Amino acid sequence: MPVSSRSLSSLLAMLLLLSLTGCDDDPKPATPDSGTPDAGPYVWDGTYTEMEDPGDWIDPGKPYAPCSFNSANASGNVCEDLSRFDVSQCDREALAALPQEGIYQAIVRNEIALRDGGVRIIASDFGMRLRAEDAGTSTMFDEPLLQRDTQGGDFAVVGHLPQTATTFAVAGCKSPAPSVITGCVATCRRGVFVRASTFEAHRVAKSGEPESSGGLVPLSEHRAELGMAVDVFVTKGHAYVVSLRHLNQPGGLTVFDVSNPRAPLLKTSITLPDNNDWNGVTAKDNALYIAGNGTGTLVYDISQPENPVFIRLMPSGDYGTHTVFVDGNRLYTMGITTHVYDLATPLNPTLLTVISLPEDDTGGGAHDAFLYENRLYISNSFGGYAVVDVSNLDDVRVLGRYLHPDQSFAHYSAVGTFGGKTIAFEGGEMSASHLRVLDVTDPARIVKIGEFRMRQVTSMHNMALRGNLLYVAWYQEGLRVLDVSNPTKPKQVAHYQTYREEDPGRGDTYLEGAFGVRIPGDGFVYAADSARGLLIFKEL
Repeated sequence: MPVSSRSLSSLLAMLLLLSLTGCDDDPKPATPDSGTPDAGPYVWDGTYTEMEDPGDWIDPGKPYAPCSFNSANASGNVCEDLSRFDVSQCDREALAALPQEGIYQAIVRNEIALRDGGVRIIASDFGMRLRAEDAGTSTMFDEPLLQRDTQGGDFAVVGHLPQTATTFAVAGCKSPAPSVITGCVATCRRGVFVRASTFEAHRVAKSGEPESSGGLVPLSEHRAELGMAVDVFVTKGHAYVVSLRHLNQPGGLTVFDVSNPRAPLLKTSITLPDNNDWNGVTAKDNALYIAGNGTGTLVYDISQPENPVFIRLMPSGDYGTHTVFVDGNRLYTMGITTHVYDLATPLNPTLLTVISLPEDDTGGGAHDAFLYENRLYISNSFGGYAVVDVSNLDDVRVLGRYLHPDQSFAHYSAVGTFGGKTIAFEGGEMSASHLRVLDVTDPARIVKIGEFRMRQVTSMHNMALRGNLLYVAWYQEGLRVLDVSNPTKPKQVAHYQTYREEDPGRGDTYLEGAFGVRIPGDGFVYAADSARGLLIFKEL
């Protein structure tokens, strides 16, 4: 049976809201789009201690702040009544010293009363952008604030999310560290009070760390012409950057000549009137394949690399195609299901099969996938992480699954061989998502053996494995490079913070910053940042 579409539908709606050649550089051999054996051998001998998995978000064990919201005698939209917040134990002096501008991301600790009298603790999130009075409109969820009072020791804002008719009232209480605010949140839906919670918010661009480390600095960058840049693929001396619709601007494709990566040249941009929300890109010979949200997979002829010509659209169901990749003579496209095409004629792919994971109550949907040694590793959104044998497309078999304990979102992975074992670097999406390191040698018993985390208010996104280095596009944390020669202990060895508040087009959701990263084997790293577009680095 096909996977359920309900959860993926909700996710896609939220996602819409809410990778230089000089004469002194020796090119490295090109690598395909999917997995390749690692360089090895590494010092790790393959031994490990199995780790418990607490989930993405780590509960601090108590409320984030000593404030509260009085919901007694609630009538009407009480979330717009800021006088109901008790901030008597808060630090007005610290709040008064906060800057009156900045983009904040918050993690919310919710205590949900259960029918049996118990309490369930879950996390949610929100983002907000505060602007100086003469610098534009302040927002929450990229929507104008309904109320704001953030001066003189007060810190209160009210935002509204039209898509769900939800109002959020936020009261700051303390500032335990520079650029960090804790406080309380009241939530109302359709005018009815839902709950009161506490939060911790970070001004994400002001983390206190240097802009870069480990020698990872951009050699060049160039803004994309359209929407929000989210992915890049490099072939035939050109970088193809795809974009999502963003802030009333259409998405599409921007093409750069990167024959000199230190000075990329903008060649053209392409958008279609009714199909311009493009999320992924890959290529085979003279064919470029683009993942179109809500539509399917678009095929372009790039025999003239600077001037792609539209060939056809391959529909893939109501939710279209979210991601694409090529392995040899096969094209894999992921949406609700995984479509596999034969590329004997790259400009005219032929459908071989459609892979559907068994439907259950996990709310899955094939968000992305990675191929390694005839096994397809499917990041199945809320349905966890699945390993599928695709050596025989007439007999596709699910070999095993790894379910996140908090049913968090399985987004992307990269797989290789370390210490004689098959190791998956599996990443999530949404606030507090982090890198899990999984032993997938036996897919019937997948074991967590390591992890790497950043701030809980940010989300990771895509990654690329190159030998013992894992390059991770970590949204508002920028591009992170991890040494995974000992997979049980990933260690950051370099970073570049791509995210800046002042870049034109920045919104206030956690889906901002470094989206995509590619390492095509030419000695350079190509990254796609939502606002800055294409950034090119020297490969470490």
